Amino acid sequence: MILLALALSLSLSQEGEVVVRARNKGQPQVPATMLVEPVAMFVAACDADGDGTTSSPELDACVAKSFVAIDTGNAGKLRYLAYADWAKRYLGDANALPSPFEVDRDNDDQITLEELQRHFAKLYTRFNKDGQPGISRAELLTFRTAPIDKNGPAGPPPRKGEKRPDGPPPGGRGRR
Repeated sequence: MILLALALSLSLSQEGEVVVRARNKGQPQVPATMLVEPVAMFVAACDADGDGTTSSPELDACVAKSFVAIDTGNAGKLRYLAYADWAKRYLGDANALPSPFEVDRDNDDQITLEELQRHFAKLYTRFNKDGQPGISRAELLTFRTAPIDKNGPAGPPPRKGEKRPDGPPPGGRGRR
């Protein structure tokens, strides 16, 4: 922030106008190789003591606190629209995963705190790759190994008679 302010102050003309100096052509974005699922960001935010890991008790308490914040009528259940409000507030988007259909195990069109905590217990197991207590930030990262563009994860289509280095031979079928 300080560097930005310094850069702006240096680029002010005498009339107080800001002069922007940039390349004329835009450069393509380098594809991200590390991603974080919205639910993983939530898990990371549940690190209450700031030690860089989220323990199971921290996650349970955080899920409970977020549930109570949305369950304003103290019904003990969230209908799917209220769950969408929960997802928007805590995951960033009303349609972010986990979906209410995944969480609502008894299919009664309502999500209880117990159902939500049970689902997060499953997520805790999935994210906890090293088996040690607590989930580290590194365990919450998803790695993408190849850039994805309009032609898919392997880049442009092969020319006639060529094969993709990581794909099926020309005219052949790849694994499914």
